[in-house]
Amino acid sequence: MVHQQRSVSRLSRNGDTRDGDDIVALLAPRLAYFAGVARTEHVTRAAREMQVPQSTLSRALVRLEQDLGVELFARRGRTVALTPAGRTFLASVERALAEVERAADEVRADADPATGKVAFGFLHTMGAETVPGLIHAFRADHPRVRFSLVQNYGEAMLEKLRAGELDLCLTSPVPDAPDLVARRLDEQKLRLVVPADHRLAGRRRIRLAEAAEEGFVTLEAGYGLRRITDDLCREAGFTPRVAFEGEEAETLRGLVAAGLGVALLPPPAVARPGVVELSVTAPRAVREIGVAWLEGHADTPPVAAFKKFLLSRRGSLLPD
Repeated sequence: MVHQQRSVSRLSRNGDTRDGDDIVALLAPRLAYFAGVARTEHVTRAAREMQVPQSTLSRALVRLEQDLGVELFARRGRTVALTPAGRTFLASVERALAEVERAADEVRADADPATGKVAFGFLHTMGAETVPGLIHAFRADHPRVRFSLVQNYGEAMLEKLRAGELDLCLTSPVPDAPDLVARRLDEQKLRLVVPADHRLAGRRRIRLAEAAEEGFVTLEAGYGLRRITDDLCREAGFTPRVAFEGEEAETLRGLVAAGLGVALLPPPAVARPGVVELSVTAPRAVREIGVAWLEGHADTPPVAAFKKFLLSRRGSLLPD
């Protein structure tokens, strides 16, 4: 029992064997050695197969038993056999090593230049036409690169970048943050969308100040397009009276078509009946579209290739 108490004290500084971080850091380098010896039941043979000195392997096994406080092997001359505790431990070790191997295979596959994966985020308004066209063009030269696609609003995608869940994202406004790198790619005109029977529906162009008394349907606070709408209205001399808020541009168009307000929106992929879209002459109503990634984050080959492709589309990112 004295031997076991000493071993437990090495597993955790505070004597608690449930301190998982300490245990994993202590045991992980020795698990493959243990599994190799358990498979061959011979230290010399296992050392030869794993291409490590026999003395290194023997010391690792002794330390493993000491740290666990149990005997894993019964020694019989040059051969060894698993004890009941060793057999129990081996079953879990083999599952753990198989999971590590699976994870290693997965990340290597994701980094493969020809068949790897790009985690790519983009605004909802770019999902119908812009992003499919970009991926189609990119895959002309990289036909087997895979994509994990995420549609969201700008701030949510930036948080996913910071969390390591995305490699790149197309967003607006172009972010300015010390932990991110962002490059402006293009700009998109915004239009004032009004119901087809609206008093302004017969116009082709409008100054935004002429809509100061209208109720606006907008995206919710926190969305980039909502911020741009508020800024443009402020520049035009008024604060928009928000009648309805939503989470998706086409939903807003539907609300406009139902006569529930007007909206500042980018052009639709497909014309929507029931609305008229007016060019805004003042102030200049555009939103900048940019690509962002995490500062200091090393790119895999497929991510680097797609980033280079996106940067090559400066000024021609959006469909005509």
